[in-house]
Amino acid sequence: MLTVQDVTYRIGGRVLLDGIRLQLPDSHRAGLVGRNGCGKSTLFKLILGQAHADSGIIEMAKGQKVITVAQEVPGGEQTPLEFLLESDKERHELLHLSETCTDPNKLGDIYERLMQIDAYSAEARASTVLKGLGFSDYQQTSPLSSFSGGYRMRVALAAALFQQPDLLMLDEPTNHLDLEATLWLKEFLKNYPNSLLIISHDRELMNECVDTIFHLQQGKVTRYTGNYDFYLKTYLEQRAFTEAYNAKVEAQRKHMMKFVTRFGAKATKAAQAQSKLKAIAKLTPITLVDDDPTIKLDFPETEHLSPPLIHYEKIALGYDNNTVLKNLSGNIDPEDRIALLGANGNGKSTFAKFLAGRLKPLNGVATFHNKLRVAYFHQHQIEDLMINETAYQHMQQAMPQGNETQIRAQLGRFGFARDKADVLVKNLSGGEKARLVFALMTQTKPHLIILDEPTNHLDMEMRESLMLSINKFEGAVILIAHDWHLLNHTADRLWLVANHTIKPYEGSLDDYRNEVLGKASKGDEKKQKKGIRK
Repeated sequence: MLTVQDVTYRIGGRVLLDGIRLQLPDSHRAGLVGRNGCGKSTLFKLILGQAHADSGIIEMAKGQKVITVAQEVPGGEQTPLEFLLESDKERHELLHLSETCTDPNKLGDIYERLMQIDAYSAEARASTVLKGLGFSDYQQTSPLSSFSGGYRMRVALAAALFQQPDLLMLDEPTNHLDLEATLWLKEFLKNYPNSLLIISHDRELMNECVDTIFHLQQGKVTRYTGNYDFYLKTYLEQRAFTEAYNAKVEAQRKHMMKFVTRFGAKATKAAQAQSKLKAIAKLTPITLVDDDPTIKLDFPETEHLSPPLIHYEKIALGYDNNTVLKNLSGNIDPEDRIALLGANGNGKSTFAKFLAGRLKPLNGVATFHNKLRVAYFHQHQIEDLMINETAYQHMQQAMPQGNETQIRAQLGRFGFARDKADVLVKNLSGGEKARLVFALMTQTKPHLIILDEPTNHLDMEMRESLMLSINKFEGAVILIAHDWHLLNHTADRLWLVANHTIKPYEGSLDDYRNEVLGKASKGDEKKQKKGIRK
C-alpha cells in the first residue's frame, strides 16, 4: 500500500531524513518511533503530500483513502455529530445525489454504493466514536463553539476514526484525551480493520495496537517486527552485541600495534610488522549510530514533614455558584502516591487546584501543614512561559535570592546546560519547555508534587525518566495522567473522581480498565440498536 523509497529531506541546510526506505502493506499496523525532533512528523507530512522531499519516491496504492487528524480545530454552530457525518465526503455527496438523480440506472449504482459504505448506520457509528472519546449525548448535539480547544481536537480525531480510511495516520492521538478516552481509543485501534501508521509516546498504545516498529534515528529508518517492547529489547541487544564486538576489535588492534611499535624498526621483523599493519587495516569495526542522549529529570530532595500534609473535612469545591465536588474528607500524607481516576469534567483538576492552594473550599474545613511547599504542573502551564525570555531568565525570576551558580545548578538538573539555558523559550521544543516547567516548579524543594497531564510533550525516554523521578522522590505525589504505563509504575493508591465526590478505588488499574471498557461496550450496543431501528 505505502512505499517510501530513498527519500531525503533537508531543512535549513541540515539533512533531516537521509535516503529512508519503508514499506507498509495492506492491513498492517506500524508505529513510528524516535526522539523528539528526529523528523517523525515531517515524514508524515511528506506521505500526506503536505511537504515535498528533496529526492526519492513516495507511492500509495491507487484509489486508497488516506486520512490523518485535521490540523484545523473545528468550530462554529455545527454540532460534533454533524461535523463527523459531513466529514465523510463520499457519503455526503452520495446522499445528495440520491435525492436529486433522475436516472434509474445511476440511482441504482448510488444506492448500491451507499450500502457498501454502510451509509445508513453512519449516525449510530459516529455517535459511538464520540461517546468513546468522552462526549455525552447532550454534548454530541451542542455547538462546537461551546467546547474547549482540547475537546474540539477530540472532534477532529473522532472524524478521522469515523471515516475508517484504508490508511489511518495518527500523530500523538492521546495528547488531548483523558485516561478513559485513551483506553477506548486503544480498543478501537486494536480492532481497526485497515492499515495504521502511528506516532505515539504512549508505550501501552504502541504495545497493544501495532505489530511493526519503524525506528527513525539520525535520518535513517530501521524496521523491527513486533510491538514496542519487543523492538526495544531487540534494539538494546543488537547495540550491546555491536559494542562488545567493537571492543574486541579494538583490543585486537591494540595488541597487534604493540608488536608493530616494538619491532617495526628491526630489519628482521619488518616483514612481520608490515603483515600486522595489513591485518590491522582489515579490522573493521561495525559502524554504530550514536545513541540519542537521554535527558534525565531529577526532582530535588526535600525534608520530611510530619503527617498529614493536608487535612480536609466535609469540604465542597467549585466556582462561584457551581459546586463540582462536595462532602470531601481525607488526608494527604508524606510519601503518598495517589492517582486520580475519572472522566474529564468530573473534578480531577478542581481537586488538584485545591491541593495546590489555588482554590479555596466553598465550605468545610481544610488545614495545610505550616511548612508545606507544593509544586503544581498543570496542562496549560507551558503556554504561560514568556517566549522572548530564556530558561535562565525564567529561573532567575523564580529564584530571586539565588546566585548564578545555584540557578544554573537547578536548570542543570533538568538537562539545561549553559548553552541551552540561554536559548529563548520560543526556540525550545515542546519537551524542553516541559522540562523548564519541571525545573521552575521544583526549585522550592517541594514536599508535595501535583502532576496534571505532565506527559503530553515528553518522548518515551523522558516519560521513563519522569517515572523514575517520581519513584525516587521522597515527598507526596498526586498524579492525573492518561499514560497507563506511568500510572501502573508509580501510583500505589487509586482515587475515583465521579458523581461529585472522591472515593478510594479498591480495584487495580486493570479492574478499572475492564470497568470503563465494559461500560463503553454497553453504550455502543445501545447506539447500534438505535441506529438499526432508525
